[in-house]
Amino acid sequence: MITRIREVRKAKGLTLEQVAALCQPATTAQTIGRLETGTRTVSVNWLNRIADALGVGSSELVALPGQSVVPVAALLGPEGARAPTRSLSFPPPVPADAMIGVQVSASIGDYRSGDEIWCRRIGPDEFASALNRDILLPRHAGRFVFGRLIGREGDKLQILPLGSGSRQQVITDPPWGAVAVQLVRQL
Repeated sequence: MITRIREVRKAKGLTLEQVAALCQPATTAQTIGRLETGTRTVSVNWLNRIADALGVGSSELVALPGQSVVPVAALLGPEGARAPTRSLSFPPPVPADAMIGVQVSASIGDYRSGDEIWCRRIGPDEFASALNRDILLPRHAGRFVFGRLIGREGDKLQILPLGSGSRQQVITDPPWGAVAVQLVRQL
């Protein structure tokens, strides 16, 4: 089995040590390095642990035969575009379990009309992990609120909507939320 653990880790800007610390239970950087390079066999349990640590689905860490990827031609930064020093590629986005989408119908905040926001559903026990991130929350009668989760006090969540000049909204005891994890944008 060919893995993409290193590609995903580097794309997220994490070191071996950081990924090792994020694993539950924590492991060593050396172990993660061996799993990346194929020196050690990657079991399904290890694949799931590393995927959770990286915040991706385990399917994104495996290269399947016939699966297409997008080769990276250049790295773009403040100094301009430059060629990568080694071969890099983007795996295609793969929906994980508990994903839901938000379609942007009109530009607002950082989002443009036509954007697709992929969100990961979370329960009330995970709301603290979503602080300072964009989140979708259900309201009564099939309505929703989408914005930045800026605070939590007990069962009340403080949301700052995306529109300029918008006032903070307080949502009490929502049954679930969905944290924005990926943006798909056509240019």
